[in-house]
Amino acid sequence: MMSGLFWLAPLAGLTALGFAAYFYGQMMQTDEGNETMRTIAGYVREGAMAYLKQQYKIVACLFGCLAIFLAILAYGFQLQNQWVPFAFLSSGFLSGLAGFLGMKTATAASARTAEAARHSLNQGLMIAFRSGSVMGLVVVGLAILDYSFWFFILNRFTGNIPAGERATLITTTMVTFGIGASLNALLARVGGGIFTKAADVGADLVGKVEANIPEDDPRNPATIADNVGDNVGDVAGMGADLYESYYGSIIAAASLGAIAFANSDLQWNAVLAPVLVGAFGIFLSLVGIFNVKVTGAESGKAILKALDKGIHIAAGGLIVVSYFLCRILGFDAALWSALVAGLITGIIIGKGCEYYTSSDYSPTRRIAEKADTGAGPVVIGGLGEGMISTLLPVFAVVIGMALAFGFASHFQLSLFNRGLYGIGLAAVGMLSTLGITLATDAYGPIADNAGGNAEMSGLPEEVRTRTDALDAIGNTTAATGKGFAIGSAALTALALIASYVQELKMGLARAGHTTIMVDGRSVHVSDIDLIQLMHYFDVHLLNPKVLMGMFIGSMLAFVFCGLSMNAVGRAASKMVDEVRRQFREIKGILTGEAKPDYSLCVKISTESAQKEMIVPAILCVSFPFMVGVLLGVPGVIGMLAGTLSSGFVLAIFMANAGGAWDNAKKYIETGKFGGKGSEAHKAAVIGDTVGDPFKDTAGPSLNILLKLMSIVSIIGVGLTLACH
Repeated sequence: MMSGLFWLAPLAGLTALGFAAYFYGQMMQTDEGNETMRTIAGYVREGAMAYLKQQYKIVACLFGCLAIFLAILAYGFQLQNQWVPFAFLSSGFLSGLAGFLGMKTATAASARTAEAARHSLNQGLMIAFRSGSVMGLVVVGLAILDYSFWFFILNRFTGNIPAGERATLITTTMVTFGIGASLNALLARVGGGIFTKAADVGADLVGKVEANIPEDDPRNPATIADNVGDNVGDVAGMGADLYESYYGSIIAAASLGAIAFANSDLQWNAVLAPVLVGAFGIFLSLVGIFNVKVTGAESGKAILKALDKGIHIAAGGLIVVSYFLCRILGFDAALWSALVAGLITGIIIGKGCEYYTSSDYSPTRRIAEKADTGAGPVVIGGLGEGMISTLLPVFAVVIGMALAFGFASHFQLSLFNRGLYGIGLAAVGMLSTLGITLATDAYGPIADNAGGNAEMSGLPEEVRTRTDALDAIGNTTAATGKGFAIGSAALTALALIASYVQELKMGLARAGHTTIMVDGRSVHVSDIDLIQLMHYFDVHLLNPKVLMGMFIGSMLAFVFCGLSMNAVGRAASKMVDEVRRQFREIKGILTGEAKPDYSLCVKISTESAQKEMIVPAILCVSFPFMVGVLLGVPGVIGMLAGTLSSGFVLAIFMANAGGAWDNAKKYIETGKFGGKGSEAHKAAVIGDTVGDPFKDTAGPSLNILLKLMSIVSIIGVGLTLACH
């Protein structure tokens, strides 16, 4: 029972990939600049691809082991759906493919952006932004095609089951499919974050503070590794992260849609609504992308205005289109209101993060002022502002969640399942225009690399001024994008927790239970609702198992961040030692007479990233199984709630504190408080080195922790029930 509207989803996915190929071809036809520019771009490209090749070897080994484990659960013990091992591999492969294609585009675009900036700011913006659009469109295109493929396959293989039951079976099965994308995202984010920040910290501490040479100076041995890291962490890592969020939000909302209505027609429409919203979001993102261009005076404000225009066109168009879509599917304005609540919540979170991280506003300027008195006050100020910055995003998510639940349920607790579906739709709404919002995010590292290429190639000051303007806006969009990614992760994780409870129902049926006793009466498993399941498993705050799980979940967020931070610290120490060694032993580097050995620094970052990303990944995958076996369902739900609440706030704090330290340093570099090379600047660089792993390694990786733990818990439902 599949509506003809369903085919809009694969059509949108193919359209996204078609335009991604078009933008890539358009970019490749532009001039890459002089020989020096091409050589530098070649170093960055080789380093990035070498890293990705090495990472994918390790990922392939991990995926192979996990696929065998899932196959044993599915076919050996019948504790999991038979399709999970195959879908696990497909979602992981496509997530990795999206990262590869995005990074291939970004590394090819940097020199071309610098060359285009010779002519005008608008030409530089067009190449950087259209190249970033390749990443955005590839992510949404592959994700929606993966979803459409498996939905079609499962619908064909379950055709003999009644429509309502089939909708529930398909969607609860598909929720487990996100584990491949989640695991790849975690490895890409953690590994990429360690690579980029080890290089960045090493380049800054020895180059700027000790040797007193500017950023992206070709005399710094870590410069190429730093530029490689921008692509590894902020293109491939961010792409994999948001691929997982986008895919996860659609499958979680669809699984909640299957239980939101009693009528089978409305059930199917509720299942289709999330993917159709994603499809229309792709078409409207393309409209927004084609409307991004700088008009009038060339300035940073003009760039930001152009990017905002494209995003607002896409978001505004989606608000209108989704209203009519809800009407066509037979829903009232309540579900549309829930979707819009999510969209607006995402915008508010983004603006809040911009306020606390942009040098246009007082929080970052206050940190810059403290640099006059040394590095200590800078670090303290950044920690304080980061903590305060959690207030607005948390309230935005809480209010957005309450409104989405309230609108969808008509503010009636008797429609509890429909309220949960509203929260799922809010997550979809927040990510619906990912095609263009990710484009503005991926544009940042391309512009940053273009500036580095211009500096190392010795291009005229006018070109560097233009690339600096592009880069400055890239920093703003990156901070906004991080907040957006964290907010969407929180809503998606909450929807996945609700999906976990729904999966318990399927797990009971697989275990052979037809009826269970709830509050002293017998209830058929197929008729049980989520609240009754909570009663059956004794999930409430007075149950010690729930509290134990909450403490474990809260602890996991901090341990995970600690592992990531220490990994960056160890890798950065190796990088600092190597840069100092080259300055000491290779005569003539600082005078420009000798060339540094860039490849050794790239090798150090690569080896450190590959080695250090394994333990955090094992932590995320193992704890849901262990807690499920030891504490049962109450412990798992407590753990997921603890991880979500502490992880969300911690991620916002780390992202905003890191962004504020970074932009306080950049604010001083504009000439304030003594400018580059001053004592205030050196203090701000120290603050930035603390902030680097905050905002680009530990903080963003928490997004994935929130969702991955939920999906692994869903995978482990059969094992949890078998042990209790």
